[in-house]
Amino acid sequence: MSAPKLPEPRFVQTNGIRMGVYEQGKGFPIVFCHGFPELAYSWRYQIPALADAGFRAIAPDQRGYGVTDAPKEIEKYSIRHLTDDLAGMLDQLGIEKAVFCGHDWGGMVVWQMALRHPGRVAGVIGVNTPFLPRGPMDPIAMMRMAMGDDMYIVFFQKPGVADAALAKDTGKTFRFFMRKSGETAEDYAKRPQEQKNLAFVAALDSDESLWPGGLVMSQEELDVFIRTFEKTGFTGGINWYRNFTRNWEESAGQTEHVGVPCLMIMAEDDIVLSPAMAEGMEKYVPNLEKYLVRRCGHWTQQEHPEETNRVIVDWMKRTFG
Repeated sequence: MSAPKLPEPRFVQTNGIRMGVYEQGKGFPIVFCHGFPELAYSWRYQIPALADAGFRAIAPDQRGYGVTDAPKEIEKYSIRHLTDDLAGMLDQLGIEKAVFCGHDWGGMVVWQMALRHPGRVAGVIGVNTPFLPRGPMDPIAMMRMAMGDDMYIVFFQKPGVADAALAKDTGKTFRFFMRKSGETAEDYAKRPQEQKNLAFVAALDSDESLWPGGLVMSQEELDVFIRTFEKTGFTGGINWYRNFTRNWEESAGQTEHVGVPCLMIMAEDDIVLSPAMAEGMEKYVPNLEKYLVRRCGHWTQQEHPEETNRVIVDWMKRTFG
């Protein structure tokens, strides 16, 4: 399956930034939200597939990424900013409601869209990222207690440090991240606890020839990410992580109920966002379907594009066709 080319972006002004938006097709709109370290390009297989199926497929480079503006202030990357960006984008595109589909960090954004802008959300598709209710304490403190200072999200909190480490050799960084899972989730679970601290930045310095799993994409596709992040750096995306505590504080008292039709696509061997994390979602998301992609790691829509497309198109046709 050769990689499709994205259409040229159009630019919209939303929530104080200029956002690049890739769009194809007509019909009921579906907005694809990428994660870290990704781009709208991460949805290159889904955009034409959904357009061909009769839907209007829309994928922005989100705040801090790609051709979209990247404000300098860390606090301008809170979940409030990220969701308001998308609501403003809908205004500029003349859309009242859309289905929002998100992977990784984009998954957090689309679930929050349903809480913060419920009038703009017709449905939600989580890819790997489940709905996560508000925790009992600051999530950074909780992650530090559980996995230590080298756990990548905790490590990301130090301004400039992780940014420089990832940008030192952008090609190596993407060859490290964009890999198939080197082991099954079952095997990973058997590791000693000290080997499960998700110290990804430290692991970047290890011998590349020893990295498990193969790349999830061709070199040509990988080069799109490498060229883009060589221009932009990683700070915009990392700043999303630097708002975990702020997001937790600002979400106090927020209603946690998603009342629209939802689809949860899980990846069997994703060690960061495991299928087990989606257990009990029905308490918060009562109108929910689930689907498990077997023998798949974290980069689901890029590792298994045809299966992902089939599941999304089927659900969209049954629910909004």
